[in-house]
Amino acid sequence: MTLTPDTDTPNAAAPARGKRPKQGEPVIDRALSLLAVFSDRRRALTLSELARHADMPAPTALRLISRLVAWGALERLDDGRYVVGVRLWEVASLSPRGHGVREIALPYLEDLFEVTRHHVLLAVRDNEQAVLIERLSSKDAPEVAYRVGGRAPLRSTAVGLVLLAGADQQFQEAIMAKPPEKEPGVAEMPEGQLRRTLSDVRRTGIAMIRRSHPSMTVSVASPIFDAQNSVVAALSIVVPDGSTPPNVLAPAVRAAARAVSRNLGHQATVSADVRTHSRG
Repeated sequence: MTLTPDTDTPNAAAPARGKRPKQGEPVIDRALSLLAVFSDRRRALTLSELARHADMPAPTALRLISRLVAWGALERLDDGRYVVGVRLWEVASLSPRGHGVREIALPYLEDLFEVTRHHVLLAVRDNEQAVLIERLSSKDAPEVAYRVGGRAPLRSTAVGLVLLAGADQQFQEAIMAKPPEKEPGVAEMPEGQLRRTLSDVRRTGIAMIRRSHPSMTVSVASPIFDAQNSVVAALSIVVPDGSTPPNVLAPAVRAAARAVSRNLGHQATVSADVRTHSRG
């Protein structure tokens, strides 16, 4: 029997020899495992590639792929390969942690972009990674490692450090207990240095990372808080290393992040050094 991406006959339902579907695994889990196969390096895949990476028989994968295509979660190219469908983007845009924060932050991102004319980023945390939900970039900006919708490590990116510093202590300890991810162009941060860095981020509201790949850049990030005083996102700028000192960029990034936080209902604590004077 020959399988084609466009057919799903009763004979196709038989599992491939020596490879039966996992017993008791819900259909929704198998469908999601197919979607999880896609990544920055695997954006268009054949039926056999999807089945192999998802560890399921080709006939089973074919049936699930057909349903995903019908719903719009996947799209089939003319050459028979499959790509992620626009419908998934439409659904993801409804996420309050993504679209809601992005909608409020966008005017401030645009203002910051006008000042820097390079990259302005907005990211949220999803489990143990940062997800980029917006990026404004000029055509002359240096190359950066992450795209909108892409995932970034927490320990070796400025937005990641901000999100990690704002997480609960148990989560931070779990992250620090794991071996750090190898990030091209970024110096590895030992645990002791990471602890001190996170403490500084909480104290100053600023994280900074220099990297040499894919280009020589410096990233400066600041946290965005919600009404419950929780860090819900990180805002950063990425500029060519050496173009502007980070201490010059930091106040602008911090001010933009605070403005977004206020619009999310956050009430900043007034420093003890600030006194209110009234006449009477």
